[in-house]
Amino acid sequence: MERNVGSIDKIIRIIIGIAFFAGAYFASGWLVWLLLALGVASFATAAFGFCGLYTLLGWNTCPLDATRKSATPKKP
Repeated sequence: MERNVGSIDKIIRIIIGIAFFAGAYFASGWLVWLLLALGVASFATAAFGFCGLYTLLGWNTCPLDATRKSATPKKP
């Protein structure tokens, strides 16, 4: 798994995760479980620095990995 979530993106995901958990606290029924699942997914992508959807779309908001990849010499 290559990191593709940058630091600003991580902060935004954590804030969104907190909002999902707060919404789950005030919701009822199936909506609680949906909001909890979205909150966990948001925190997991922030913690691991990897987003599967970004991989499918070819996005990368992690500038360190992009420069590290280009700076490493290729082996013959």
